[in-house]
Amino acid sequence: MTAIPALFVFIGVFLASSLAVIFVSLWQNRTATGGAAAARQTAGIPELPFLLREESLSTISIWGTLLKHLDVVESLRGRIVQSGLKVTVGRVTATMLLCGVFFAAFVIEIPWLPAGFSLLAFGSGAALPYMFIVGRRKRRFHQFEQQFPDALDSMARALRAGHALSGALEILSNEAPQPLRAELRRTFDEYKLGSSWDQALTGLAQRIPLLEIRLFTAAVLLQNRTGGRLTEVLERLAETIRDSISLRGDVQAISAHGRLTGLILTLLPILIAATMYYTSPGYLDVLLYHPLGPMLITTAGIFLLLGHLVIKKIVSIKI
Repeated sequence: MTAIPALFVFIGVFLASSLAVIFVSLWQNRTATGGAAAARQTAGIPELPFLLREESLSTISIWGTLLKHLDVVESLRGRIVQSGLKVTVGRVTATMLLCGVFFAAFVIEIPWLPAGFSLLAFGSGAALPYMFIVGRRKRRFHQFEQQFPDALDSMARALRAGHALSGALEILSNEAPQPLRAELRRTFDEYKLGSSWDQALTGLAQRIPLLEIRLFTAAVLLQNRTGGRLTEVLERLAETIRDSISLRGDVQAISAHGRLTGLILTLLPILIAATMYYTSPGYLDVLLYHPLGPMLITTAGIFLLLGHLVIKKIVSIKI
């Protein structure tokens, strides 16, 4: 059996299992929802409002029940919320399994790969959706950080013009660009619905775990408890954040050469080996089909990965 039929077999089994689970789950959801709705209607209980509904982990009840028993689900759900994606944990985990199966089926029949490499391929494929979420989260935080100093200046001007803190926050929640507007709107809605400033701003700091947000939260809460001129604090905080962003940009520019060098040194052996394999197919047969070949390839890959991590650690400067 070649690699391509094995790939189709793995994907077919995965899709068939998924369809069976979805069919059973839809039938269970329809039965449970109909029974619950009939019971509420008989008892005269109104339907729960949207804010009081429990957010499900997955639209597939069986999969959602399984995910509830995993400790990493809450962490993954937090990453998804912070990335701004409108997907459920169940959909993300199902995509991770599908990508892992695809990668494992693609490499399982390659003869010169070492034993157990399919597990590594499965892990690499399963990590791709999570890495996408982490990348989206990082870009969203970067946009938020770039927009926050201007928002602090606007809030300080609104306070200086006579608006209360809630009024200044409402103005920003209507006029600020995304993603800042969505988070400020949620914070303002929480305060408007009865939460205290402590609860609303603490929720903002939990959703956007940046140092700048924690400083802003601490400044506002301290001003509410002890008094003082909040406008000056916000203006100084905005200036400090701009200086910090400028310093990080200078550091990134200085370390760009080292990061690019590390990337090139990591990819160069792989590109050379791939070029030699396709231009001179028989040149690497001794390495690929020798009994010690898989062990040598695995060792080279491990040292290549370690070298990349060491270079990345050297050129990473935290401020």
